[in-house]
Amino acid sequence: MALTISGLSKSRIEALADGIFATVMTVLILSLSIPTIVGTNQAVESYVLSLGPIILSYVMSFLILGVFWVRHHNAFHFVSKVDNTFIWLNIVFLLTIGFVPFSTELIGRYPTAETSAIVYGANLVATGVCMQGMWLYASRRKLLVADGLDEETMSAVNRRLTGGPLLYSFAIALTLITGGTIIAIAIYVFAIIYYVLASSLGFWSRLRPRSKRT
Repeated sequence: MALTISGLSKSRIEALADGIFATVMTVLILSLSIPTIVGTNQAVESYVLSLGPIILSYVMSFLILGVFWVRHHNAFHFVSKVDNTFIWLNIVFLLTIGFVPFSTELIGRYPTAETSAIVYGANLVATGVCMQGMWLYASRRKLLVADGLDEETMSAVNRRLTGGPLLYSFAIALTLITGGTIIAIAIYVFAIIYYVLASSLGFWSRLRPRSKRT
């Protein structure tokens, strides 16, 4: 049976997550290093244009990290207490977040390599699965606010969390079947745009329980 950690509140876990997300989102820009270029403006222009895939991977990853941060923040709105297992599930989730700069630079520098698309997709799958794992564990262990969620709401959240890993897995499968990366990258871009829009439309806020009037 999991033990509740005395003196360790969910606010400290959120603070750790915020620090990890901030650090990882900052580190992403390091993939856009600028070398010393000797030559004319044309040489500089040529170099900037060659950074297209790296810039795209940076934007993709920055936005998807934003989506995961919003999900993590909103999910913790419903968490009323934490235990040892939940804390370690959160740490594993943050481990996958910390891996994003590597997979981002890999797909940015080698966008046509199958391994790059697979590693990037696997990173997103792992992050999504860990996020869902935390949610399922919290709901089954009754770590969520008692009167904040019903079964229908929890199922709706779970479906949202399942969609990402399934879509990224599909992209990985297509890469393995076709031997190309264009379709996979297109799927990653589509997924990011969709989840950014879904997040901005306030899916989670509609699930939040209304405050009871006293």
